[in-house]
Amino acid sequence: MKVLITGAKGQLGRGLIATAPSTVDLHPVTRDDCDLADASAIAALIQQVAPDLVINAAAYTAVDKAERDEDAARAINAGAVAALVAAHRGKLVHVSTDFVFDGTSSRAYRPDDSRNPISVYGRSKAEGEDCLRDTDLLVRTAWVYTAGGANFVRTMLRLMAEKPALNVVADQIGAPTWAPGLARTLWGLMAKDANGTFHHSDAGVASWYDFAVAIQEEALAIGLLKEPVQIAPIPSTDYPTPASRPAFSLLDSSDTRELLKDNYIHWRTNLRLMLKQEMALG
Repeated sequence: MKVLITGAKGQLGRGLIATAPSTVDLHPVTRDDCDLADASAIAALIQQVAPDLVINAAAYTAVDKAERDEDAARAINAGAVAALVAAHRGKLVHVSTDFVFDGTSSRAYRPDDSRNPISVYGRSKAEGEDCLRDTDLLVRTAWVYTAGGANFVRTMLRLMAEKPALNVVADQIGAPTWAPGLARTLWGLMAKDANGTFHHSDAGVASWYDFAVAIQEEALAIGLLKEPVQIAPIPSTDYPTPASRPAFSLLDSSDTRELLKDNYIHWRTNLRLMLKQEMALG
């Protein structure tokens, strides 16, 4: 099976390449290979590669920047999806975000729950979802990180090595997602020929403060950090950002786990694996 992967240099893209089944003929595509804001370039790429399956792992993810750069966010997060659907007659596997929800739920969001995005980024991702066909596969995720990537974990490691104390938001609740685990779930869903909407994040619940505390504890345990720093929980109002973020965006992944018949893996277990990989990178 010939599979085209957009966003091949991103965190998920690299995870998909690393975990791909040996029977797959991979065609990774980066922004240098194709401008995803250009529908004609996408059409030409699809015609050239003629893939059986397309995985769209590319996205405009600069949440705050999107507030002042809406056209660019919509071009990648919605326009590119529409162009891929128009150019490719086969299945499109598309990855979206917890930011399509408003964060007012009292329970984890299920795939069929109503969306109400509260940021430009969230609205652009919701528009992208709306471009998909019934035969396509949509997987929402949240708080993605991996070794060597640009993410919260590596930012915290850098700040913990540089500063004596940190303030971290404690009233935004969700669950982290290790990119290789997300990639394996995507390959598993594709093997099942799944379509429709699914969710995937690691098991458990955390605030950004909880996540930061765990990062420090686990990094100290393996010697990735030398000394602990003080980490204080703060409300979101003490750290204003251009984009509004959902206060609660935990995703219900039970349908995904039931279909794949695999085990829930707690986010802290995957964090330990990532930090060991990060340490190996030097």
